[in-house]
Amino acid sequence: MAMASLVPALVVHGALSATEAQSVPPEVLGTSREASWLLEHTKVNGTVLAKQLAEHEHLEYVSLADQAIDPEAVKLVPAHVCRRDEVLPIGFGPDGSLRLAMLDPSNVLAIDDAQLSSGRMVTPVIVADADLSAAINKYHRSDKELSDLTTAISEEIQQRQLDLTQTADEDDDSAPIVRLVNLLISQAIHDHASDIHIDPGEKESVVRYRVDGVLREVQRASSEIHSGLVSRLKIMAGMDIAEKRVPQDGRFTASTGERRVDLRVATLPTVWGETVVMRLLDAKAAPQRLDDLGFEPDQLQQFRSAIHSPHGLVLATGPTGSGKSTTLYAALRDVASDAVNVITVEDPVEFRYAGINQIQVNPRAGLTFARVLRAILRADPDIVLIGEIRDEETARIAIEASLTGHLVLATLHTNDAASAITRLSEMGVEPYLITSALSAVVGQRLARQLCPTCRREHVIPVTQAQKLGLAGPAAADDVVVYEPVGCSQCQHTGYKSRVGLREVMRMTPELARLALHGAQSDEIAAAAVQQGTVLMRDDGWQKVREGRTTIEEVLRVVA
Repeated sequence: MAMASLVPALVVHGALSATEAQSVPPEVLGTSREASWLLEHTKVNGTVLAKQLAEHEHLEYVSLADQAIDPEAVKLVPAHVCRRDEVLPIGFGPDGSLRLAMLDPSNVLAIDDAQLSSGRMVTPVIVADADLSAAINKYHRSDKELSDLTTAISEEIQQRQLDLTQTADEDDDSAPIVRLVNLLISQAIHDHASDIHIDPGEKESVVRYRVDGVLREVQRASSEIHSGLVSRLKIMAGMDIAEKRVPQDGRFTASTGERRVDLRVATLPTVWGETVVMRLLDAKAAPQRLDDLGFEPDQLQQFRSAIHSPHGLVLATGPTGSGKSTTLYAALRDVASDAVNVITVEDPVEFRYAGINQIQVNPRAGLTFARVLRAILRADPDIVLIGEIRDEETARIAIEASLTGHLVLATLHTNDAASAITRLSEMGVEPYLITSALSAVVGQRLARQLCPTCRREHVIPVTQAQKLGLAGPAAADDVVVYEPVGCSQCQHTGYKSRVGLREVMRMTPELARLALHGAQSDEIAAAAVQQGTVLMRDDGWQKVREGRTTIEEVLRVVA
């Protein structure tokens, strides 16, 4: 039975503009696809849409963040059915029926699947899409299936001497090692992990996910499985499975639902076998805007001033995984237009950006950073982005380009902004070239951000706050901060997403004088502070006072 169109009700309640309503295709009106189409193609908030849909269909709306979910009810519908049909049993009604959380109550096939699986009649309730996704990930994780599968593979190896290296090449999705790899990747995607680490040991291999910058163990498996696991991943990434003595790298793409993820795979030989690290990159992710990256207003003004200059070198510094590429791509989004020619040189290309020319470095083919840079400077670029300055030759070309009318954006691995000057000097670049070319340096780290749903206030005595630097010497009142608690919205970690801690250092005559005289990074940093630079730790304390992160997180990521 087709439901009446939801669009008029959303327009009446102000949740959908008249322009957006006119853009809805006639073929989805009054169908089971209408709600999902509206959520994907318009600006309707998921919670608003769910509430209006519940009112329109005379059904109950449930906030899963505030709802106690019955684990016994959850068990009645298998995980794959819940993910496929976007449903989750959350409890039982007074008549013994199964209360089924849904996005679309007109999906009779999903209701039939739930009734067949549970053996009970179903009472639909409406929930927001984000709440449902979080609840499914919480109650239907792959951990148990992973554990059962690794145990089964180990037993099969012992009983039948199964050669996982050979079966890894098969296209059969039911092959044990294929299922294991698929589960590890799909669970990492659902957990919003940025990296997967597979580390060999004498008796066990350990699988860990990096979520919000912190590694956590998700699975242990017999070391007998490890070689097959690595071989399967090598095949998927286009690497040589016979070569186990040297590091290798490759990449492949995986999909789960509507999300497509690029995986960068790197292997490294160790005494117990090859360790594997996979970086997960959202293939459809668009570059963020500078305004959304958490810059303080003064920092943002200084950074924008540097990137909107017609020439000069702007560096983003920090360790691996500190968000340097994200910052530079946000800068590109701010300055790129049809009026300028933008070329990037990266290894690898992390974000696909329409409208700019992106070049993937390939050292095996002789396509190094230095060689590409020399070539692209003949291609009349206005703006050049360099994925990383790794050696003297690349550094010299970048500086020469910035001195000859180009804006150059690049990353550099240093601990803070001031160390960028000494690092370039150590590479062999003359100080007078550095001071002439360098416009600004952004040093940054990523700290976990407190979950806004469950965080709670905590009072720090003023004396303790002063020792940390959280309060000034003249402060008299205790300081109110926030601490993590944990809820269904944040996987009970107390943290959700990450926030940048930054310092923006502009090159000034005083800093140039220090650099020319070979000053150390701490002297340069002290002089920068006197001229208004806010250091990363102080930026972190500001975000602690704002309730965005915790003292522990700032101390964890900033030395």
